[in-house]
Order: sequence, then structure tokens, then C-alpha cells
Amino acid sequence: MQIPIFPECDRDLIKPLTYLSDYDLVDRLQRSPTEGKYFTALFCRYSPVVYSLTRHSARSPVQSDYLFALSWRLILNELGGIDLSHLRAQPQEDNPDRAAAFSLQGWLINLTAAHINQAVLPDVESIHYSLADAPPPLWCYTERALEDISPMHRLIILMAQTFAWSNTRISAYLQAEDDRLSPAEVQAELKLAYQALERAIPADIRKIYIDSTVDGVPAIAPTIAEDVQGTMTIELDETDLQT
Repeated sequence: MQIPIFPECDRDLIKPLTYLSDYDLVDRLQRSPTEGKYFTALFCRYSPVVYSLTRHSARSPVQSDYLFALSWRLILNELGGIDLSHLRAQPQEDNPDRAAAFSLQGWLINLTAAHINQAVLPDVESIHYSLADAPPPLWCYTERALEDISPMHRLIILMAQTFAWSNTRISAYLQAEDDRLSPAEVQAELKLAYQALERAIPADIRKIYIDSTVDGVPAIAPTIAEDVQGTMTIELDETDLQT
């Protein structure tokens, strides 16, 4: 089994964090929820472990990649709830080894294994996720950003990205729902929606995945405009949008 290489692990924002302990990364993640670099550093540290657990737990590579991303989404959600109060209450000089005594590896293995046992994966044709296009940190924070934009903008982005609907088809759907936008107006509104989505993604995540360049070429992902294919994976079927 070949573990994927994630270029974000070599980014300037991430490399200095590799020297921090698990405790320090989780502590900073909890104290700075609007920053994504600490989660990304944990992802770089533990992605081989999680990938090894998920790779053989699905029938196809598409499903296993999606399970990998779902596992990291769960991990991100659960990291915020880890109780560090007993460690924070101890002055560093009284317990210099507190960071060394705190490790996420066992917690991650147990959480991922439990998630694998409970996960019900959709059929391959229903999965729009692409690991190459949307590594889990970018995917997780893009999903969170989608929750922060207006319902209209979220809807038209999903119709355009997840279902690849044309402006004309989106317009027809919206008109049936009493939102009368012409195809040209849909295009203009979609541009505003992408801009709102990009603003809602943490600035450091944008810098790592969207703004990073190598020799003038985007390092990992293209700009968040019309080319965020693989990022907009929502668990609903196209029939849910039919009128």
C-alpha cells in the first residue's frame, strides 16, 4: 500500500509546526479556531496512520478516499472537545513533561476504527470527492465555510459544483422555487457566491492550498472559483433537487 504524498506538509506555514507536540497543536487549535494550520499540521503528522486504517475498509479506492476524508472531518470536529484543562492548569515549570505525556495516536486510532465500523458509504457513482483535488484539511474547512455563507449562495454552488448543472438549469430550478433569476443573473450570483466562500475559508488555509505557488504555478489547488471540483461533496442525491 502506497501512502499518498501531501505537498502541504512542506509549506512554509506548516514546516515550523512539525516541531510542536501534539498537546501544543491541539491547544493552539482550540484557542485559535479561525486558523486551520494547526489541524493541517496534525493531518500531516497522522495521515499515514489514518490512511492505513481506511485504505482496506472500503470496496473501491474512491470509497476509501472518501472514508479517509470523512474520518478527518470527524477528527476535526472531535479535536475541539478534547479536555486539556487538567494540563493547562499545571504550570510548565511544575510539569515540564506534560506535552511529552500527551499523544493523539491512540485516540486517533480508536476514533478512526470506531468510525470505520459505523460508516455507511454511498455508492461510487454518488461520491463527488477527489483526494487529489481536495486534501482533507481544505475539504473540511471548505465545508465549514459553506455553512457560513448565505443559503442561496450555498445552494447554487452545490448545484454548479456537485451536480455540474448549467446556469440555465439552475435558473429553471430557482424559478420553479419562486426565485426568478435569469441564466445571466445566475452566473453573476455564482461569482459572488464563490467570492463569499473564499472569504469564509480561513486565511491560512487559503495561503496553504490556494495562494501557494511554485515557480508561478499553483502548488496544490487552483483558485476557489469555478475550479473547486472534488471539494463540494454533500451527502444528498440529485433527485433531492428535482421539482
